[in-house]
Amino acid sequence: MSIFRWAAGRLGAAALVAWVVTTVVFFALRAAGGDPTEAILGGPGSQAGEDAVAQARSDYGLDRPLIVQYLVQMRRILTFQLGDSYARKQPVAELIGAQLGSTMLLAVCALALAWVIALSVATLATRAQGVLGRVVSGLVQAGEVTATVMPHFWLGAVLILVFSSTLGWFPATSVGASPAGLVLPVVTLAIPTAGFLGQVMRDGLDEAAASPFATTARARGASESRILWRHSLRHAALPAISLSGWSFGSLLSGAVVVESLFGRPGLGRLLLDATSTRDVPVVVGSVLVVALTYTVVTTMADGVERLVDPRPRGADRATDRTLRAEAAIV
Repeated sequence: MSIFRWAAGRLGAAALVAWVVTTVVFFALRAAGGDPTEAILGGPGSQAGEDAVAQARSDYGLDRPLIVQYLVQMRRILTFQLGDSYARKQPVAELIGAQLGSTMLLAVCALALAWVIALSVATLATRAQGVLGRVVSGLVQAGEVTATVMPHFWLGAVLILVFSSTLGWFPATSVGASPAGLVLPVVTLAIPTAGFLGQVMRDGLDEAAASPFATTARARGASESRILWRHSLRHAALPAISLSGWSFGSLLSGAVVVESLFGRPGLGRLLLDATSTRDVPVVVGSVLVVALTYTVVTTMADGVERLVDPRPRGADRATDRTLRAEAAIV
């Protein structure tokens, strides 16, 4: 029954996210100004006559009150019909489906690379001992903070300048199916994500290394490498797994900048173009798909965390109750 309650809660959260996202995006686009009819008639400067404008507004329901247009949009979403693009005259679902795979590939590769970087750096800093260990730990901490605050557009521009314009190792644009064109966009997205994932992993490894189970393992003759890979890493990975769901949402939002910077097709560029032309159905559909994808990924991360968590069932709840009691006493 707890699994069913958990699944029902997730479904309810997904429905709430869909409603909130649709509502905010719909009214934000209208509040930003501009006339969606321009997108229908070919964009600004189309020189369409008044009769053509009036006909287009009538055909797409733009002459109705705003609240009626909002209710029509919500009905389409409830019936899984995102409508047609104003500018491209194609079903929104087809446009999103054609671009979603490219963005998902970019985000998944970036998250995998971020995990590899974060795990490598965190274990390096944890295993270093003595004066060297303090120096390495300081350098790693500075590098993590620097990576976390790097803007995607600045990092991407630097990577293009160094590895494309100067060294010529990778192409500056990511057009086509060449794996080489995927390298720089993936690295641009992965480095900031690896920064805060590395901080969480390193703190978790330090805490696990000083915990009673690690002390007991040392007393039984276990080596530091065995403690790290068999015990400490599993505990340290829990908060990073939980954070990966949020990280994936951040990667999807960062894809808007990265895809535009590297000329890569994807949902980010589609969303940016639709926003600039006030193509409301495409914007609402794209943001809705991103929000639901984020909900699915966070749900998967929660499930993986439950599987990896070495604590027995109920231990985390008992710990939470203890922490709350201690906080109340303080």
